[in-house]
Amino acid sequence: MIKSLLNNKEFMPEGKISSAIVTGIALVVAATVFGSFYYYAQSSANKDALAVTGSAKTQVASDQAKLVIALSRTAPGDALSAGYTGMAHDLSLAEDLLKNDGIAASDIVEGPVSMNADYYDQNNPSALRYELGQTLTLQSDDVNKVTEISKQVPSLAAQGVVASVSSLEYYYSKLPDLRISLLTQAVEDAKARAEKIAQGTGRSVGSVENASIGVVQVMSPNSVDVSDYGSYDTSSIEKDVMVTVKASFRLK
Repeated sequence: MIKSLLNNKEFMPEGKISSAIVTGIALVVAATVFGSFYYYAQSSANKDALAVTGSAKTQVASDQAKLVIALSRTAPGDALSAGYTGMAHDLSLAEDLLKNDGIAASDIVEGPVSMNADYYDQNNPSALRYELGQTLTLQSDDVNKVTEISKQVPSLAAQGVVASVSSLEYYYSKLPDLRISLLTQAVEDAKARAEKIAQGTGRSVGSVENASIGVVQVMSPNSVDVSDYGSYDTSSIEKDVMVTVKASFRLK
């Protein structure tokens, strides 16, 4: 292109052509020098730093439990009021079960009664019945007691109550404090790994350049079911808590 500009004197005067050529060459040289410097800087930075991943894991016992008991009852289409009365009776019996096991009334939460109309005979539009449902939620720090109560729920059937365990979940309330402790251990683990790698190159590990914290994984014991977004298993009393850290160390 420069050659064509030189040959085309009508396009640009001779003095301006020389100036344009000098400017163009200067820009090309500057870009080349800057590119070489940037590549060298990046290569040097990569050679002087080592990025590794460290992890720390410990096992804890849940200190909170949540039990949800589901009650249900069917009422004929012309006896909805009697169905609600029956639900109140069922609820009272379920609460007695909990209170007899030493559960305080303040730990029990009554859910509202739900109602759905059900035409159980499609050939008979007047064959209407109502499906009623209600939940009773118990939350307590006494994990073992809640577990035992969950096993007693089927015994309500002997009193004519249709009840089932909707869910039984276990939690660990001190997770935020534990996370901080595990982060320290994870960084130490990352440094130990970096030192092992650096030994093979005849160098040593210096200070941490940067670090990023991974998500917390709360799993059932010996589980490998991890998630990129973190996980929280509520099905087991004993839990494995794991934290990962990605750290970059300066090499000496």
